[in-house]
Amino acid sequence: MAWQRLGPGGIAGKHSLYLQRPSTVARIPLCSIPKRQFHTPGIYSLAGSRKYKGAGHIPQLNTPRQSYKPYFQSTFTQRLGLHTPSVKNGGVNLEPHGKFPRFWLRENCQCPDCIHPITRQRMLDTFSLPEDIQTESVDIRTENVSVKWSDGHDAVYPRSWLSDHKLPPALEPSQEVLNFRDFRFVSGNQGHPTVEYQDVMESTKGLANWLKEIVSYGYCMVRGVPLEPEATQGLLERIAFIRNTHYGGFWDFTSDLTYKDTAYTSESLGVHTDNTYFSDPARLQLFHLLSHTGGEGGESLLADGFRAAAVMRTENEANVKTLIDIPQPWHSSGNDDVCIQPYQPFPVFERDELSGVLQRIRWNNYDRAVKVDWEPHVAEQWYSAARHWNEILGREDIQIKMQLEPGTALIFDNWRILHGRTAFRGKRRMCGGYINNDDFISQYRLLNDGREKTLNNIGTLDARLTC
Repeated sequence: MAWQRLGPGGIAGKHSLYLQRPSTVARIPLCSIPKRQFHTPGIYSLAGSRKYKGAGHIPQLNTPRQSYKPYFQSTFTQRLGLHTPSVKNGGVNLEPHGKFPRFWLRENCQCPDCIHPITRQRMLDTFSLPEDIQTESVDIRTENVSVKWSDGHDAVYPRSWLSDHKLPPALEPSQEVLNFRDFRFVSGNQGHPTVEYQDVMESTKGLANWLKEIVSYGYCMVRGVPLEPEATQGLLERIAFIRNTHYGGFWDFTSDLTYKDTAYTSESLGVHTDNTYFSDPARLQLFHLLSHTGGEGGESLLADGFRAAAVMRTENEANVKTLIDIPQPWHSSGNDDVCIQPYQPFPVFERDELSGVLQRIRWNNYDRAVKVDWEPHVAEQWYSAARHWNEILGREDIQIKMQLEPGTALIFDNWRILHGRTAFRGKRRMCGGYINNDDFISQYRLLNDGREKTLNNIGTLDARLTC
């Protein structure tokens, strides 16, 4: 993992990071962190161009749940080194909120005649507006900024809405191969983020906290889940509806190969993400071990893909670029009536094109199909990068091992956390299911940010890159 100097506008004061822990805060200058060493636990927040200054000692911390964040006084997009362009002549000055293009501002009037007050859908016919629309007067003294337009309309813009809809950063892609949103991870086999089933089921606050832990750490344990499958199903449905696939909706299964997939065996499974063969893989996955009789084994394995990608970028940036640039075919074809493939090949690392922020990891060597649309030297390049990635995922300081127990469910972010298991003997009964990305993120934002902020953030870059 490489610590780096943030881009212009992305930091206030000295180039340094804050190491945040529950009771202490230590300031770590960037110049004290070596270029190609990082196997210590923490939170990664990466942005801007990298510039290293010498080498030093990385602090070894004895707590399994830690936080590394950049020391800055700026927005997420500024930390990526992206700048806000000035509006060309003709913009409407609504300081302190900035300048806005005339037509854009008129089209996005927030009054009930232009935006339906309940559905929040646009009621205005955009293309009935004159192309050369002009302002006649602007009043910024009130709580809601008022603008009178040349088409006779009196427009209204709440100040909170204007603040959240300042002009986006310049549309110049980040020069970084890969960036990361703020995230936390657990190092080792203790200190797992955990919530109580009763809290989640009985209070909105408990549900909001559960989802926040999942976004922050990528996974969360739920204790005290009743052993009836219906209770686990209700837990999933507390978030959103359960996604149906060719495996069904809510699962309740044993290792009997009902579905022709290695997950339905007792064999060991290397860490992987599920649904690589879908165009839109499920975002959340939940497992609850209901029983394990007549044997032993079956430890669950987790690997934080964001952390592993950060390590890989430190060790060999070219390999990261290879796993971004070269897509692979994926498939699910075990049952006679199934041959599922995404509409196009997808790479291992999927990132936001503008910011370079890693958004989704797609890695399942079991489900990778035969690729033929590449030249021999490109194939060798990809296999070399994939070997490096696979080696990182298998490292002891990357993997988390845990033994699932009846009454404790495990939920994780399938776009970030890779999962597997050791082989086992005996009979295990497992239940669980998938949740789609959009439904999960909708619930998370509404519960943690509130409806007004969530609505104001629709379409903004910060909303796209923060979870």
